[in-house]
Amino acid sequence: MQAGIFNVCLVVITAIVNQPFLFPRENTTLTTTDEMIIQKMKEYEENLKMEQLRLEQELSRAESEETSPDNEATDNKDDPRWDFWSAMSMVIFLMIEIGRQNFQNGNSQEHSREEDDLPFLGNCCQGVSLPNKAVLTIFYDQYIRVATHDAARTREFVEGFADDLLEALRSVCNRDADMEVEDSMCIGSMYENWRVNKPLICDLIVPFAPPEPYQFKCQPWVTDNSITLIKEGYGTIRVCGPHEESAGCVCNKKKLGEDMLCLLHSLNSQKKVNGDMEDLLCSKNTNYLDTDQVMKWFQISVTKAWNKISRKYEFDLNFSHLGSPGALRVKFKSGKVISFNITPVVQYEDSDLYFMSHFPSTPVSPDSSNIYWFGCFAVYERRFLKDIAKHLPDNSCHLSCLQIMTFLHSKQHHLTGASGLTNYHLKTVLLHLLLTRPFSDWNIMMLEERLRDMLKSLEKCLLEKKLHHFMVGNPKLPQSVNLPENFRLAKPLNLFRSFVLNRDLYQKTLDMFYEMLKNATVLINEYTLHIPAAHTNKAAQ
Repeated sequence: MQAGIFNVCLVVITAIVNQPFLFPRENTTLTTTDEMIIQKMKEYEENLKMEQLRLEQELSRAESEETSPDNEATDNKDDPRWDFWSAMSMVIFLMIEIGRQNFQNGNSQEHSREEDDLPFLGNCCQGVSLPNKAVLTIFYDQYIRVATHDAARTREFVEGFADDLLEALRSVCNRDADMEVEDSMCIGSMYENWRVNKPLICDLIVPFAPPEPYQFKCQPWVTDNSITLIKEGYGTIRVCGPHEESAGCVCNKKKLGEDMLCLLHSLNSQKKVNGDMEDLLCSKNTNYLDTDQVMKWFQISVTKAWNKISRKYEFDLNFSHLGSPGALRVKFKSGKVISFNITPVVQYEDSDLYFMSHFPSTPVSPDSSNIYWFGCFAVYERRFLKDIAKHLPDNSCHLSCLQIMTFLHSKQHHLTGASGLTNYHLKTVLLHLLLTRPFSDWNIMMLEERLRDMLKSLEKCLLEKKLHHFMVGNPKLPQSVNLPENFRLAKPLNLFRSFVLNRDLYQKTLDMFYEMLKNATVLINEYTLHIPAAHTNKAAQ
């Protein structure tokens, strides 16, 4: 009896060890290559043959024992049990084989069905019809230039008003107990000169720091092993007290005499040591900075600051939506509206990398943890675009390509709804292409060719579900960017990882992309007011 149970358990354990794909991980959706499947099947076949040979040997040994007169009485009692457990072993093997085949067939059918849904299997961009150079040039002059002609005035107004608002914010804050707010920095498409879609929204970030003697210590995913793969691109921010080594002041490490005071830390700041960590915007029962706490603090501080200076201005200021810390909207008496975002960030060490609490105009996921902050490389990206423009031809077409792509994406978004593709993905594709193609290829006369290159590159990334972050782990990144070494040498960060984990989102994004390709020419022609016939004929020749 015991030997039979042991045989059954041994069979089940062997099957599990040799067939791990019968029990896949719950969230695993990565497809297995054909070579790996074939190898697994060969190994399974070999194990099955060995097990069958062992059973045959057991049967032959049992038959030989049957002929022995000494064991006849014992065999008459044990044979039925042995046959029962042998039969059970064979049944278990049969069930495992049937389950394996059903699993593989289901996966192969699902994989083939997904491949069937990919239009043209990656060749769509090759045959897509795009407007010629003349049409693209006229479209750019008549629509994009017109749509962005007042961008400079909008930037000037927002920067001046943001300075006044932050100065008032500092005046209403308690210097000894509240967060210290620094000057704002301009980032994003409006300051990189490629934003097309209205309203023309300016994005600003505002670094802030805790009151002395506390400090922030950023722990990004590249240095903190406790951050899971799902949170790649994020980091945590720990609030360090005065007695921790990260505070860095010698007064915390040595006892000073009664008549000696630290020139950096005042008596008031020393009294603050025993304060509640929640007063420092930390998550409950932790010393990690909480994104929601920061959002509430910043919105309350902005409201107090506006109440102090509102009588100076002849317009109304309110929040566009409460899901972002500083999504503000100015409404003049004439009815004109100017929107802009001021987002609180934390600086990473002594670099231009910042960790952002919330994305502007992006709703927060209900299951997201409040202690994770997303890494913002916008300052480095703006610097890279500015530096590389010095090497490109005069009147280069690189930003024109990005503007046309964002225009097409925006219009398709209104037609088919939101997808997993964002303007930041389009910008990342362009940044990679700028390091791939020679500088001379970005002449304005090659606008059509470069636009097609961007579409091909985006299609390739979508089909592979892989778009690497331009800054993280990029060996081609110029040294002049001066990115921190641990991010330069880090493992590449896949911006399309959500497509690997969410098949429905991936399929919706892929459908949207191919619809955008089909509608590209129609959309551009629709927004082109007038195309002279002479230009069209000349381009056709």
